[in-house]
Amino acid sequence: MTRIFDGYCKLLDALIALALAIMVVLVFGNVVLRYAFNSGITVSEEVSRWLFVWVTFLGAVVAVKERAHLGTDFLVARLPVLGKKICLVVSHLLMLYATWLLFSGSLAQARINWDVEAPVTGASTAIFYASGIVFAASAAVFLLSDLVRALTGRLSEEELVMVQESEDLAQLQRDEAAERAAHDKR
Repeated sequence: MTRIFDGYCKLLDALIALALAIMVVLVFGNVVLRYAFNSGITVSEEVSRWLFVWVTFLGAVVAVKERAHLGTDFLVARLPVLGKKICLVVSHLLMLYATWLLFSGSLAQARINWDVEAPVTGASTAIFYASGIVFAASAAVFLLSDLVRALTGRLSEEELVMVQESEDLAQLQRDEAAERAAHDKR
């Protein structure tokens, strides 16, 4: 299952990179065309806005999988294992509820806007709301997987605290874990 999740996130990373590249080409090309040739790419603003929304939601999916969303563990880190497990279960249930709300709202908006055409491209504006559907469905799978692992006791004590205080601290912890792993192999 981990290989499937990792493969899915690599696909999302590739889609994010592609979307960012398209955004750069559209926005930069539009700027150059406007200033140098007094023309522009008509769909640039609309497509770039949609791609930005998709990049944001797809990046959030990857962050959920990698537990990369920032948070604070001031209280949870000091709890015994049972307390950590209870906090994790409660937090995952709350996140699943929020994910359900996002899914149902995005789905309703996609249905409402299915026949509404975007002003410039003429594409269905449901594409915009589909990003919320994809995020909610993907995040729910990752959250449910972690929840099942927690309830079956397959999470280590370190994994029970699923937040990062800061990017620097997270990198330091990864470096220390890599050093321990290298030391254990010797």
